[in-house]
Amino acid sequence: MADTATTTTCPECGGRLNASGDETVCGECGLVVGADRIDRGPEWRSFDDGEDRKRTGAPLTRSRHDRGLSTEIGYGSDGRLTGRKRRQLSRMRREHNRSRIASKTERNQVYAFTEIRRMVADQSLPESIKEQACTLFRSAQSEDLLRGRSLEGFAAATVYAACRAGTVSRTVDEMVEVSRASRDEFKAAYGALNTELGLPIGPIDPREYLPRFASQLGLEADVERRARDLARGAREDGIVGGRDPSGFAAGCLYAAAREFDAGVTQAEAADVADVSPVTLRSAYHDLTE
Repeated sequence: MADTATTTTCPECGGRLNASGDETVCGECGLVVGADRIDRGPEWRSFDDGEDRKRTGAPLTRSRHDRGLSTEIGYGSDGRLTGRKRRQLSRMRREHNRSRIASKTERNQVYAFTEIRRMVADQSLPESIKEQACTLFRSAQSEDLLRGRSLEGFAAATVYAACRAGTVSRTVDEMVEVSRASRDEFKAAYGALNTELGLPIGPIDPREYLPRFASQLGLEADVERRARDLARGAREDGIVGGRDPSGFAAGCLYAAAREFDAGVTQAEAADVADVSPVTLRSAYHDLTE
């Protein structure tokens, strides 16, 4: 490779060399003449207009009671520290951890946000659901909705409400199963959220469940598209109202699988939706009629 420090022309075509970032590239033929392992560009990045050199560490997050701004005293060992210094660091660490939670409100947030993160990870939900659920919990606290109700119930209710608002298909049974709240505690918390905060949530569309159920049943894309058409037609005809949306989605998949001879039984389709075969057959008969 030619020494780019002493030449300004391309060794292949004689074109002019251009230094771009950490590479030296020929402007005529595109040959990369030289590369520098060290990126000598700025260490900051900004998407705002103009130059902004501010660096504030990790981004803010709503899933922490302190928005992720607090610091931590680590546990790394250093052989140069004497026993007296180690004891002093241990006391400082203990007092620092205590000072991070200054009130009962923050203590409740720490516990609830931990529950929300655990449920989001268990259900493989996107990051946006976690952030929105934590924001809903803060709003419930500011409106004093937690009085007399369980924190576990509100943690589960906020995750479910965030899923409903974000059109992510999760059933009440799935939320109650992974939460540490009873079904009654969950219903009480979700009812308070929906009534007092006025959540922008409408009826559940059965089509939201189709991709997940089709994947669990191992169905082809053609079957899922046919099931989606059946669900759309049923919604337009007004036969979806008052039914379990997950059970009706399973009925649509079963009807589509019958048309394509996909070999799905009623028990298998009902099992993925966690409904009884009777519920599935009722949806299937309405669709065929």
